[in-house]
Amino acid sequence: MTDTQTIHEPKPKSRAAQWLAMLWADKFAFFAALFLVLVVLCAIFGPMLLGDVTTRPNLRGRNAPPFDLDRGWMFFLGADALGRPLLARIIVATQNTVMVAAGAVFFSALIGCGLGLIAGYSRKRAAQWIMRLGDVIMSFPSLLLAVIVLYMLEPSIANIVLVLAITRIPIYLRTTRAETLEIRERMFVQAAKVMGASHKRIVFRHILPVVVPTLVTIATLDFAFVMLAESSLSFLGIGIQAPEITWGLMVAQGRPYLTNAWWLSFWPGLAIILTTLSLNLLSNWLRIALDPTQRWRLEMGGRKNG
Repeated sequence: MTDTQTIHEPKPKSRAAQWLAMLWADKFAFFAALFLVLVVLCAIFGPMLLGDVTTRPNLRGRNAPPFDLDRGWMFFLGADALGRPLLARIIVATQNTVMVAAGAVFFSALIGCGLGLIAGYSRKRAAQWIMRLGDVIMSFPSLLLAVIVLYMLEPSIANIVLVLAITRIPIYLRTTRAETLEIRERMFVQAAKVMGASHKRIVFRHILPVVVPTLVTIATLDFAFVMLAESSLSFLGIGIQAPEITWGLMVAQGRPYLTNAWWLSFWPGLAIILTTLSLNLLSNWLRIALDPTQRWRLEMGGRKNG
């Protein structure tokens, strides 16, 4: 080889490309992520594009069966008891369903993580009071607590988010505290203390980044649970009320017609099942991808596929 010749080394992949390759290594997680992207797009753009269609009754098309394209593509999944297209209603209902679940998970994770960091890092009496608060919340079954509170309050989106967020706080509180108790004894935290770092810097710069991957995995799994809880409340009639719609409310509205119009409850129920399954598959992938000791499996699979 002469001096003028150069060796062309492959360019290193960007961070986004590496994560995409690891996602592609797990095909189930990849297609689950695609489905969840579709769900998010429906939640964002569905009400803007199809909001008017879902409120326009057509009594001549009451309980129209699915797969009848003579009425148009929006009636591919059939029509409800007022002749409104089920496909359009499922797409529009995605926004409320996702918004309630996302809001509850966000606020419960934010509050639980903050309280867990205090309870795990501080050695004061306040840490014990925080844990007793978590024990009190956990002593009530979450769904039963939500039913009792929503019977006393107006069943609005804000109240449902508030109730479901409160019931999920102990999960993030106890997880964050357990992680913090272990991390604060590690050498890099002790070194930061010796070098004079403040408690605030140690918590937010050294402890929180290590805790976040675990919380992200839990939040992904918890999102599915909260979505099922909201659907259960709507099915019981104490969730979001008409004219607002969610997948759980659509299942409840189709209950009287199960014998002669099964599709009214089947399609929104299927949307709930597929979304929950996708979240579980993606949560399992995140657990491996965010763990440095397990990530090599996905990285090796991505190289083979590449």
